[in-house]
Amino acid sequence: MRALLVDDERLARAELTRLLEKFPEIEIVAEASNGEEAIKLIEEHKPDLVFLDIQMPGMTGFEVLEHLHVVPNIIFVTAYDEYALRAFEVNALDYVLKPIELSRLEKAIEKVKSENKNEENQSSEKLNYDSQIFIKDGEKCWFVKLDKVRMFESEGNYIRLYFDESKPMILKSLNNLEKRLNDKEFFRISRKYIINLTWIEKVEAWFNGGLRVTLKSGEKLEISRRQTSRFKELMSI
Repeated sequence: MRALLVDDERLARAELTRLLEKFPEIEIVAEASNGEEAIKLIEEHKPDLVFLDIQMPGMTGFEVLEHLHVVPNIIFVTAYDEYALRAFEVNALDYVLKPIELSRLEKAIEKVKSENKNEENQSSEKLNYDSQIFIKDGEKCWFVKLDKVRMFESEGNYIRLYFDESKPMILKSLNNLEKRLNDKEFFRISRKYIINLTWIEKVEAWFNGGLRVTLKSGEKLEISRRQTSRFKELMSI
């Protein structure tokens, strides 16, 4: 696994490097001492795994993740205790507390291995079902694979994502998101919505020659007349 270390403390990076020498399956490809540098190096190296400090001057670890198009596997390395992390409601892959214990680090790395994330998906230019994104809405944070997102809804300059029981908002436009998504997996049904095609349960004729889709979650959405012909062609209807 190709790993990247992000921590503003040089000694902390050195200590983690020393501990990681006991894991020959991990290759450290780069180190970053601040958030801006981390974003640049993650985009450049596309690592499989990032050891990320949360509390850094300038830009926090959470803010780093908000700037990434596709988020690799993350292990937080933090001085926060377990209860403080819970307050953020971050469903991170794992975290290790400073000072790092070798046994705890080993468990975190084993957890990453068991996820068995496909490296090819991370280097893809397009966001697809296997792509992982980071969402922060207020104090709540999520790592979400796109196959779990059933639809995106435009609300002004924001997008509301629908997955599980959550509906957080992110500061992005639907037009920009559409350019990043794989159009064989996600479809823009109208100016307001993009849907995950695997979540479609039923398609029915609707007013004025249009169509209406029902998602497996129960939402019913109208496909605009403009998009109906494209949708029929895509779905071979």
